[in-house]
Amino acid sequence: MKAPFKWDNYSDQPALLTDKAYKKKMRKKEFFSLVQTFFIALVMLPFSILAMPFVKRKEIDSKHFFSMGVDFERNPQESLLFLDELGVESILLRFKLWEMQMLPQLKAFIQTSKKRHITLKILQDREHIEDLALLENDLKQIFTQLDGFIDIYEIGSTINRSKWGFFSLNEYHQFFKVAYNLQQKSFPKSKLIGSSVIDFEYHFTAHSLFNLCKFHYDGIASLLYVDRRGAPENTQMGFALSDKIALLSTLVWLSPKTNKKLYITETNWPLSGTAPYAPTSEKECVSESLYSDYMLRYHYLAFASQQVDSIAWHQLIAPGYGLVDNRDSLHKRKAFASYQFMVQTLKNAQFLRLDIKRGYYILQCLIEEQLLQIHWSLKPTSLFNEASFEVYSSKGKRIKDKELTISSDPIYIFITHAVGEKVNCL
Repeated sequence: MKAPFKWDNYSDQPALLTDKAYKKKMRKKEFFSLVQTFFIALVMLPFSILAMPFVKRKEIDSKHFFSMGVDFERNPQESLLFLDELGVESILLRFKLWEMQMLPQLKAFIQTSKKRHITLKILQDREHIEDLALLENDLKQIFTQLDGFIDIYEIGSTINRSKWGFFSLNEYHQFFKVAYNLQQKSFPKSKLIGSSVIDFEYHFTAHSLFNLCKFHYDGIASLLYVDRRGAPENTQMGFALSDKIALLSTLVWLSPKTNKKLYITETNWPLSGTAPYAPTSEKECVSESLYSDYMLRYHYLAFASQQVDSIAWHQLIAPGYGLVDNRDSLHKRKAFASYQFMVQTLKNAQFLRLDIKRGYYILQCLIEEQLLQIHWSLKPTSLFNEASFEVYSSKGKRIKDKELTISSDPIYIFITHAVGEKVNCL
């Protein structure tokens, strides 16, 4: 990665692009593409909103729904042990095109990953965006070296942020087409997903899904962060997380350019008191307890949509936002146990329904013919612990109290009576 671009090793992302003259020049150069984005979104977003109620849910494979982002260069041996402990069968790795010398190390890590389902996110730099011959050469090396080891390649990331190198969707389309042409010619078994728009900026997503370019996605990747809005149930322009997923899924279903697969390949909340490692300001940061609560509820709501094929939590080890802090020593945060119990409990779950009433949520699933209800509430309330209940905290600790507190921190209730029978709140 060359100037004016610079990588921030603290937050694992490019630093802010401070050369305003360069940004202005590049945006002027890509003006036609930006106009295209505006007009495509002007047509497709309202149409997609109208079509949202007609998009049917699909049956999601809960076994591969849970995925964990892993930095293969950061505590690699410990990472593998943590993955075993968490019980995840799918992981997402990131590889930087400007560090091709790390390809052997990446391959060695993959070969020790115990045949997990692997998505490889290929990160771009400006050199590979401008020099498509260089891009083709390096992608060919990656595809050749990792053929048979990688289940899905995510081509590019965060395409709607100039600090990541792209200044328009047309630039990204040219970038993706290089990978697509390689796939079609030499690697037909490889699956390529793309778009990779960050945040609720679906005007870029619309342009990536409705265009005349000669390529096809094997699925759509989204970096659907909601951390700047606080809780995942909070709204942005009237859209909570569930609504954002529904609209995104509708765009995917309407587009002729993609298989009907939707992957959230990055999301998290930044942790308070971790600057300079937190990727945002302290204003957006949350405590360890809220981080755990929001993480669980994000997964529950996405699973309940039955429209998201997998979520890759970003990520396993990271001081500013990971399940494990490695600043002084390896320290598991509270969310580690919560994520572990969620995966172990839901990895073979069959979704039944999500009930919402005045900020009180009940996610209902069937696990080996037993009904499971996951309860949480935006306003603390209580629930009788009935004889037919077997109750666990979000971290897997058995709860035998006669009166259960329902709050931001979800609880798991296994019920022995008939599926769908209601429980009574105090």
